[in-house]
Amino acid sequence: MTTLVAQPPRIRTQGQRQASLVVAHQRLMLLMLLFIAGALLIAGRLLWLSVFADARSNGSAIASLIPKRGDIVDRNGQVLARTMDAWSIGVHANKMLNDPEDLAPKLAQLMPERSEAEYLAILRSGVRFTYLRRRAMPDLVAQVNALGEPAIAYAREPQRLYPQTTLAAHVLGFTDFNGRGVAGMERVLDARLTDPRTRGTAVALSIDTRVQAAMESELSDAMVKQRAKGATGLVLDVHTGEVLAMVSLPVFNPNTPGRGVADARRNNVTQSVYELGSTFKPITVANAIDTGVITAMDKRYDATAPLKVGGYTIHDDEPAHRWLNVPEALIHSSNIVTARIADELGQARTERMFRRLHFDAAPEIELRERGRPIWPVYWGRTTVMTIGYGHGMAVTPLHLATAYAALVNGGIWRPSSLLRIAPGQAPRGSRVFSQATSNRMRQLLRMIVLDGTGRKADVAGFRIGGKTGTAEVPGRGGYSKTANVSTFAAAFPMDAPRYVVVAMLDEPQGSAESFGLRTAAWTVAPVAAKVIARIGPILGIVPDMSRDIDVSELTPLVWKPKGEQ
Repeated sequence: MTTLVAQPPRIRTQGQRQASLVVAHQRLMLLMLLFIAGALLIAGRLLWLSVFADARSNGSAIASLIPKRGDIVDRNGQVLARTMDAWSIGVHANKMLNDPEDLAPKLAQLMPERSEAEYLAILRSGVRFTYLRRRAMPDLVAQVNALGEPAIAYAREPQRLYPQTTLAAHVLGFTDFNGRGVAGMERVLDARLTDPRTRGTAVALSIDTRVQAAMESELSDAMVKQRAKGATGLVLDVHTGEVLAMVSLPVFNPNTPGRGVADARRNNVTQSVYELGSTFKPITVANAIDTGVITAMDKRYDATAPLKVGGYTIHDDEPAHRWLNVPEALIHSSNIVTARIADELGQARTERMFRRLHFDAAPEIELRERGRPIWPVYWGRTTVMTIGYGHGMAVTPLHLATAYAALVNGGIWRPSSLLRIAPGQAPRGSRVFSQATSNRMRQLLRMIVLDGTGRKADVAGFRIGGKTGTAEVPGRGGYSKTANVSTFAAAFPMDAPRYVVVAMLDEPQGSAESFGLRTAAWTVAPVAAKVIARIGPILGIVPDMSRDIDVSELTPLVWKPKGEQ
């Protein structure tokens, strides 16, 4: 019989036990990696299906990955642009269950931006996905959902909302469906508004919605009454360059920028250039005072007859038929006298002045929508003389506003800004006119409103100064006799200027109020008066009948008929 002998237990060395532990750890690690890989594969597949499988059907999924856009507010914190959750409505035409002919008229009734035939074509197309409406309101989503078509899909997506609708539309601009800024300050501030580090922080513009609304209202009313093609206006702080209002008409709604006329999206304040006529005359006179060409206000110039130069004849719209001194030349808006002054200045000094006012470059402001001036190719004698009174050079209304700010603020030119500037942080700017010349120009601009072509811009207690400008519109066959650009550039209060107001009507046709006249004195000077009367108290300037700039030393120089003395 065989006897079985028990085997002694297997003895493991320390090295063998360590090796076994390593193998066990490796197996556990491998198993864990397999689980992680599987989870990543599933997550990746889900992401692919939800985001990349059909890019047209998941704009909302992509948008959800983008940080919400920050608010834009006015200088007082009033919301101008805000991102909110909205809905998109789309259809998977390849998965339709209901009859397209039955569904199409119902969709056309709920979303009338497309016709019944267009909806029918979409539903019959068989495409994987087509948007029917972006930025839809919840009540519309509920109505479309009630139609009971499973192929219609709904998704939440961010919507950029402009609660003030058309107010300051050209300043704000708009965004595309992916939330990117494509125009205006939305474009300028795109990176700042979407930066995750500053999310939730609003960006304050220099615009004051109350001032903006007043300017838009008065310009719109005048544009309708005067049957003008367009209108522009702005209010500028003369000491900081901040723009408190910027208006370009016709206007568009940034909530639906694709609708309406494409030209309405053009910002005529910064993009369009115009010959601004007699508004240039105070600039020419200031240049002459600063350079010593005009040494005394009683210096007289011959305006007895039209001035012939080269093949041109320069004449006055309302001839005085006498010699005029400096205040009289501006009060009566004499082309002849201003041309003689520009002739004395000459090409070098005239060109240098306009370059120092930056009339040779696009306006300096944050917006990308900026137009370049039409700068003379050849500065001959005739060109110098006509530019002196505003013909032969075309600039934007913003150029004019910054120039007038320098005329009255002590002689300092500053770039304009659509961002609110903190107290004490205004740019230093550059000196263009001397303080003494600026002081004199305040007097002369005030006299134009008291006794000259700007009388209809006067508002009791606000001490307004300014200059009218009526320029014929240039065309292929020369200057039009029936179309003009009427402008009024003003500043107030002239004893301590704080704001420049520029208002312009493009091709006014005249009205009963203007007795059919189309000149700036009758069409747009009253607009400036109405705007200033509304915004003055808002800006802390209370009418004061006891104050005014002292023009007593100049008043005796102005001749008046015996009945008016």
